[in-house]
Amino acid sequence: MSHIIHRSLRSTPAVATGAQGAYIFDAQGKQYLDACGGAAVSCLGHAHPDVLAAMHRQIDQLAYAHTGFFTSDTVEQLAEHLTRHAPGDLNYAYFVSGGSEAVETALKLARQYFVEIGQPSRTRFIARQQSYHGNTLGALAVGGNEWRRRQFAPLLIDVIRVSACNEYRDRRADETQQQYTQRLLDELEQAIIDAGPETIIGFCAETVVGATTGATPPTPGYFKGVRALCDKYGLLYIADEVMCGMGRTGTLYAFEQDEGVPDLVTIAKGLGGGYQPIGAVLASKKIVSALQAGSGLFQHGHTYICHATAASAALAVQQVIERDNLLDAVKQQGAYLQRALRDRLGELPQVGDTRGRGLFAGVELVRDKASKTPFDPALKLHARIKANCMARGLMVYPMGGTIDGQYGDHILIAPPFIITTAQLDFVVETLEQVIREETASL
Repeated sequence: MSHIIHRSLRSTPAVATGAQGAYIFDAQGKQYLDACGGAAVSCLGHAHPDVLAAMHRQIDQLAYAHTGFFTSDTVEQLAEHLTRHAPGDLNYAYFVSGGSEAVETALKLARQYFVEIGQPSRTRFIARQQSYHGNTLGALAVGGNEWRRRQFAPLLIDVIRVSACNEYRDRRADETQQQYTQRLLDELEQAIIDAGPETIIGFCAETVVGATTGATPPTPGYFKGVRALCDKYGLLYIADEVMCGMGRTGTLYAFEQDEGVPDLVTIAKGLGGGYQPIGAVLASKKIVSALQAGSGLFQHGHTYICHATAASAALAVQQVIERDNLLDAVKQQGAYLQRALRDRLGELPQVGDTRGRGLFAGVELVRDKASKTPFDPALKLHARIKANCMARGLMVYPMGGTIDGQYGDHILIAPPFIITTAQLDFVVETLEQVIREETASL
């Protein structure tokens, strides 16, 4: 009997006993190709010797020191590395223990910025439908994942909601891509005007939407337009890159492929690659300068912020990515994966769309391709696909509620940056077999 409150309270998951490279091993010795990085976390795979060595060195020297008393060289070096590679004036970093904490931190930092500059009437955020920003109450509030929000809704702050940027689902037949993008930007602007620009703190969005809809990229020009509207009305643009950032899409920061630099960026999963729990917020100079000139402090903090051992793991991960040119590998292998999914799975009658950027890919499943009708959620197709893949030694990340929190199924793929072409072939071939098998009788 397990005394852990597992994700499912009716079953205990398999016991992982080891991991190496792209594989995890269970207690029976079975190997699983980790093609989702857990949840887009394990960007270098498992047991990378350089990361393990860096962690050992740090633990021997200094495992932890409270930030009320000390900083540490490793944390300072990690901040320097991240800000040096960041576009624009994202010159400051705040380190936490994960993605939800990072988003919570960004929301509070954004609010305090406006208090410091004499605009305390700004109290609300705008965010999108079918999005996910974390499981703490603030992060859950800005998220638009209805399944995750529903029972906690009475506890959440009120957030202004606008449409997601999901071209496959929402672009009308009579619209060009540019017209669709402009319609979304017009909707955002109208929401700002209706609420009163002077009441809004900022707009929060995932650069590439992750688990909620399955690696859904923005349309060209969308975030350029978002940046322009934020500037026009004095809002902050908060980019959530907890899942899609840190090289996952082929650039260190996913927003580098879109025009416009955010004021705040949240990162986590690929930052430390799973070797230690760590997340961060990158903040622009104007935000930190306002706090420096005002109260002189950020009224926020956690016991384990700027954890030296976590920072040593993250710094080693980022140094390996840079040294081994793994962003180029993500671009090359990502192009191969996207092409293979399109060619092998795109022809299946149950696959409505394949999409993504780099080694961040999604497959959306449909009952009818022409009408894009989803499967009945009672079938739990995504869960069946996950179980079948696991039985074949493949880890992918299927989810339900793709369309509205209830209807729709998709599969998220986020393999390590060291993935080989042969391993990608195994992923695609296995998915093709599993999709055919699980939808044959539905």
